Amino acid sequence: MIKTADITRPPKHLIEGLKDLGAATIAGTLGHMGFKNPHMTGILPQTKGKSICGPALTLQCLPQRPDLFSEGEYADPETQLHRHVLYHVQEGDVVVVDARGDMRSGIFGDMMSTYFKGRGGAGIIIDGVMRDRPNVEKLDLSLWLKGWSPNYHVQTDIFPNAVNVTIACGGVTVVPGDIIVADDDGAVVVPVSMAERVIEDGKKHAEWEEFSRLKLMQGESLQRYYPLHPDAEEEYQAWRKLNAAKKG
Repeated sequence: MIKTADITRPPKHLIEGLKDLGAATIAGTLGHMGFKNPHMTGILPQTKGKSICGPALTLQCLPQRPDLFSEGEYADPETQLHRHVLYHVQEGDVVVVDARGDMRSGIFGDMMSTYFKGRGGAGIIIDGVMRDRPNVEKLDLSLWLKGWSPNYHVQTDIFPNAVNVTIACGGVTVVPGDIIVADDDGAVVVPVSMAERVIEDGKKHAEWEEFSRLKLMQGESLQRYYPLHPDAEEEYQAWRKLNAAKKG
């Protein structure tokens, strides 16, 4: 039985609003809102300088059990649920895989990654590893992984069990349709219900940090400008007004 479902994608204005904030700003903003650790720990960027923001498609893996899964890699390809998560990919989607932190089973390789890119996927995040690194790197995909392996996905101790169910990835709960933001700092999860406030608070934070960064580069007081002291608020507002006038 194929355990798969589609997702409800978040409104596009939420994706647009989050994409320029950055993982660090979003993680800090969510922390102040009570989501203490939205960061998928131990899952590292493999392609420096890449950033993505999009809805999560999820793949859940479980430990091998011969009565539940005994097929080889190609015995019946359509039983392989790692394929089915890719069938759901639309432009801008992010595939997130709970591979149980397994460092031996390469969830996707060259061919699956080529298909993913052809579908317009934004990026892949795996609590585990991939295979075929030399060929995959030629695709210039946005990837966040624990590493690489020469093994295929069911060669060792795990098997794909379900698509688009709630999973854990890097110690964070990921619900299908959550918004994933990832860059060189790592990958974070934004629940859709919290996205509007994250955008509002995150933009304010990013703006005063821009002002503070400028002042600190000029050798000004750290105590006054980071975090922004109430005594500097009038100066900050004047800077904002001047910037708005320059932008027309």
